[in-house]
Amino acid sequence: QATSISKAINTLEAPVKEKHARRIILGTHHEKGAFTFWSYAIGLPLASSAILSWKFCHVVHKVLRDGHPNVLQDCLRYRSNVRETGSLWGHLHDRYGQLVNLYTQLLNVKMDFHRKHPEFPPNLEVSDEVLEKAAGTDVNNIFQLTVEMFDYLDCELRLSESAWQTVFRSLNTSIAVSQTSSGQCRLAPLIQVIQDCSPLYHYAVKLLFKLHSCLPADTLQGHRDRFHEQFHSLKNFFNRARDMLYFKRLIQIPKLPQNPPDFLRASALAEHVKPVVVIPDETPEDDEPESLIEISTVQQIKNLVDIFDQTFGPPNGIEKDDRDLQIENLKKEIEFLRAELERMKSEAQKYIIQLKGQINGLEVELEEQRKQKQKALVDNEQLRDELEKLKRQKTDNEKVQTLLVDADKKTQATELRYNKLKEKHNELVSTHAELLRKNADTAKQLTATQQVQEDVARTIETLQFEVDQGKRESEMKLEEQTFLTEQLKQELEARKEELANVQLSLNSSEQAGSQLKSRLQELQDENSTFRRAVNEKDTELFSLKNIVQERESSLQSEKLQNSRELDELHGKLKEKTNQEQIFQQKYLDEQFNLLQGTVKETESIIQDALAKLDDPLHIRCISSPDYLINRAQAALDSINSLENGHSHYMKNRTDASGLVWALAQFGHLTADTIVNGSATSHMAPTDHADRLTESCRDCGNRTLDYLDELKNKHSLTKADPAAVKRTIHNILKLGQELRPKSMDIKQEELGDMVDKEMAATSAAIEDAVRRIEEMMNQARKGSSGVKLEVNERILNSCTDLMKGIRLLVMASTDLQREIVDSGRGAATPKEFYAKNSRWTEGLISASKAVGWGATQLVESADRVVLHTGKYEELIVGSHEIAASTAQLVAASKVKAAQSSKNLSRLQHASRHVNEMAANVVASTKSGQEQIEDKDTMDFSGMSLIKLKKEEMEAQVKVLELESKLGNERIRLGELRKKHYALAGVYEGMELEEEAKPTPAAKPSILRKPPLAQKPMIHPKQDQHKRSQNDGIYRAYLIN
Repeated sequence: QATSISKAINTLEAPVKEKHARRIILGTHHEKGAFTFWSYAIGLPLASSAILSWKFCHVVHKVLRDGHPNVLQDCLRYRSNVRETGSLWGHLHDRYGQLVNLYTQLLNVKMDFHRKHPEFPPNLEVSDEVLEKAAGTDVNNIFQLTVEMFDYLDCELRLSESAWQTVFRSLNTSIAVSQTSSGQCRLAPLIQVIQDCSPLYHYAVKLLFKLHSCLPADTLQGHRDRFHEQFHSLKNFFNRARDMLYFKRLIQIPKLPQNPPDFLRASALAEHVKPVVVIPDETPEDDEPESLIEISTVQQIKNLVDIFDQTFGPPNGIEKDDRDLQIENLKKEIEFLRAELERMKSEAQKYIIQLKGQINGLEVELEEQRKQKQKALVDNEQLRDELEKLKRQKTDNEKVQTLLVDADKKTQATELRYNKLKEKHNELVSTHAELLRKNADTAKQLTATQQVQEDVARTIETLQFEVDQGKRESEMKLEEQTFLTEQLKQELEARKEELANVQLSLNSSEQAGSQLKSRLQELQDENSTFRRAVNEKDTELFSLKNIVQERESSLQSEKLQNSRELDELHGKLKEKTNQEQIFQQKYLDEQFNLLQGTVKETESIIQDALAKLDDPLHIRCISSPDYLINRAQAALDSINSLENGHSHYMKNRTDASGLVWALAQFGHLTADTIVNGSATSHMAPTDHADRLTESCRDCGNRTLDYLDELKNKHSLTKADPAAVKRTIHNILKLGQELRPKSMDIKQEELGDMVDKEMAATSAAIEDAVRRIEEMMNQARKGSSGVKLEVNERILNSCTDLMKGIRLLVMASTDLQREIVDSGRGAATPKEFYAKNSRWTEGLISASKAVGWGATQLVESADRVVLHTGKYEELIVGSHEIAASTAQLVAASKVKAAQSSKNLSRLQHASRHVNEMAANVVASTKSGQEQIEDKDTMDFSGMSLIKLKKEEMEAQVKVLELESKLGNERIRLGELRKKHYALAGVYEGMELEEEAKPTPAAKPSILRKPPLAQKPMIHPKQDQHKRSQNDGIYRAYLIN
């Protein structure tokens, strides 16, 4: 096994042989682990060769997939070694370095995944039942498992994509790259990647369908987007691998469907087919077992012995004995057995192929069965939904039945009440009739009877009121229950008719009472006979009075109890009010503390800004007066918001949000004004610089005083930012004074100038590309060897840079048209350019700078190719082009919408230009190092005194060079300051010179500058009419 490991993992750029890998895997099964493999692999010099590390990762991947199950635990113990190897090669720009880094990441992810989910073996071959069991029923577990599957598949796809790129970038694509040893060395691990990706894709589809059955579709939008990206990437990977000759004889790659599965449709799961990867069982010539004896040598010796025996006869004249015959017979039997063994092997191979075909057929049948099962599950889900609907309808019906039963019960209770009222009414009517007959004798008894009758009438009225009230209640209940059933309505109507009959009976009883009154005169003679009945009624009245008194006493007790409860409620109400007052005070304190925290934070921001005024590192920062004016104006606007927030807080102390927000904005804008004022003073004249610095310091001190007033509750009401406003006004005035003056440009010409400058820039770039091609042809004719290689590399990188700049200019032109079309409204493009003159001038200046930089780069490249220039000129020109294109991008995106496609194209083109400029710098430096010869330092023949003298001379030279470097840096800073100060005045002078011979000519912007100067357009003279939408530029640090 150690021999196989040493042969499999070596520095030769060739794929790992299958027989060596198979022996290593068999060794893991024999020893039930990978102890021997790791004991040998841990001593390999992986840090010395990227190819060795690449093949080591390949073997580890194969051992993990096909080795013994205990291999995973052994590999986990050496996971840190694998991670360190990847991080080492990830920092080195080697052709295999990034591949090794990605491969180690994949191995770590693979080991972590199988450690967390032991039910998935490293070869990822599990049934759908095991997948269902591993996912479980918890949605969170399914969600997490799906995310881990996506991460696993991402690592596999990143490795495959990087391997494809390195193969086709480093090798000539015109030949069959898969048939070269170097190409096969990088493509060989992709076989294991294909074997991993196929089941991972299948498991991801299953889990996503299961998630969509448990969660809403909007929640899983991110999962679907990520799966679609992986699907298209995996499909492209499989299609490219299927077309390679190398993979056609080693693996059968499945075909993925044209479109990804539709997870929003549950029945789409039945259409999903599991992709199956098949490894054909071929026996290559390299897989033959190694013979322990060299057969060719033995055959040569045998031939020599036969020739000797034929010439001189047998040794010592002795013929062959029985042993020789037995040996020959045994050899013949061995040959026969070998032939039989070969025949049995071929038959076994045929049987294996037939069995594999049967297995494939059974797998197809199994997939069909799974489809049918999935369809059955979908039908089962539909039936379950219908059953749930029926159950809900049944429960609704049961609820309606219970409501009907309740209504019947209420109706029966109403009927009982009506019957009781009827009985009481009948009793009262009979009693009233008896009293009338008994009290007809005398007038006294008549009056008593009349009183009793009045009482009875009152009782009847009360009963009538109760009946009416019950009637109203029943009607209300009937109105509420009308929606239940029509039968209840009919029954309630019947009850209403009965109530009407009762009313009629009451009316009839009243009529009978009137008739009895008419008969009172006739029955007065019977008055004496019924006195005893009157006395009995008196006793009844007395008892009724007692009952009334008892009821009054009970009412009194209830009133007392209610009063006690009312007192308790008043006490609780007072407690609640006290608690609310406490909470109110706490809330006020919290609001005040929040305000104090904001004040402290704002104070620290202002103090930090004031500290930068005296910071020596800040001296190198510069800013423009335009940006200072913009910041000062924003700070003044924030003071108005601060005053509004302060007045609102004074009116309502419970809401400090407005003041906190305004105070935070005020602090940041004021600090920004102070810092940019200091940066602007670095480029201003001495008088203005001193005044501006003092104004910034005064502004910071006034702001700190105002913040101190906000810290105290007593002085909070009197806090006034008027002093801060005055100091910011002073800074604003100084910024306006520092604005450079220049001649106005007629607004009607701005629109034409933009198109002309953009066209001139495109023409300059086309001319630069043409000149580079001419230089390339001249370099091929006039140079050879290393110089030709260096010149071609530099000119090719310059050509790529010019192409990138051309795409950038085209994208900027498209974005400019989009901005003009979307912002001009009913106005013409010229009117739009005139309205936004500052932005238009910025575009013109940026386009001029790009054209100037391209021309300078071509001139520098020409001088370098002709050996009359310096390589540093190319590097500086590349940096200048990167800065000019950045200026063009900044000027173009000022008014662009964030969602604009042309803006994204412009940003992508800008990044591409920066990459191409970096390539020019890199190729220039590498060419410079390759051409310049460095003298070897040989100090072997020097004495101690000679070495000391040379050391002193070297130190003197170092000090001289450092002094020159410092002086040149100071000179560079002064040049930049002078360029900044004279940027606007320069063009005004040229415009005046052009205007002298033709006084009637219109003033115009300077045309395309000559090669010796860098273009710059200064702001217009009318500073007060500038549009607020013009571009504003921040401060830049001079390196």
